[in-house]
Amino acid sequence: MYQGNLQYAVDIVLCLDATASMFPVLDSVKESALGFHERLNAVMAEKGKAISQLRLRAIAFRDFGDNADDAIEQTGFLRLPEQSAEFESFIRGVDARGGGDIPESALEALALAVNSSWETGLDRRRHVIVMFTDAPAHPLGKVGVNAQTYPTNIPRTMDDLFEQWGYARSQTAVMEQSAKRLVLFAPDDEPWSEAIAEEWDLTLHFPSKAGQGLQEFEMDEIIDTIANSL
Repeated sequence: MYQGNLQYAVDIVLCLDATASMFPVLDSVKESALGFHERLNAVMAEKGKAISQLRLRAIAFRDFGDNADDAIEQTGFLRLPEQSAEFESFIRGVDARGGGDIPESALEALALAVNSSWETGLDRRRHVIVMFTDAPAHPLGKVGVNAQTYPTNIPRTMDDLFEQWGYARSQTAVMEQSAKRLVLFAPDDEPWSEAIAEEWDLTLHFPSKAGQGLQEFEMDEIIDTIANSL
């Protein structure tokens, strides 16, 4: 089969920190998220490739220790461009509020992302998780676990989450090894800098700072990373 006839499936899960500390930059992150698919399609076209199926999922997170009722807001996978309006409505409806102490419930969002209903068909697949946050994260399974809204189908430890992310010859992974990528726009702090960026394979880390939004060159690099890997 010629490369030009290959069917490319791209699934992207955007994990967005929606706590109050993100207020100065959340709008720019949201605009980047809304333009993500068009920029990716343009870069793919430059490479002579076309995405046959593009699906985006969004997970906005706050802090189960502050307010468990709105600690997670999420969509399922939405096909773009067919469901662009639904995706845009969700993204524009995300407000920066709450959060309480500095660590947030980002690992719960990451665990939900890892356990997404990823595409398994077509010729080539790319499964990408992009995390946007300006804060460290609470340890998994320690904060808010007794809340009715706490996800029941996610790991309760970092080791278990790592096993789900997987590695070469892993028997416990829920991610497809050849398809997965993780892009962290997160502070040079734990668990991002060492526990994940240094230990998890196929992971890119762009250190973020509180009050500073996603830079254009960083978004371009994220998109190029996806396009070049297909």
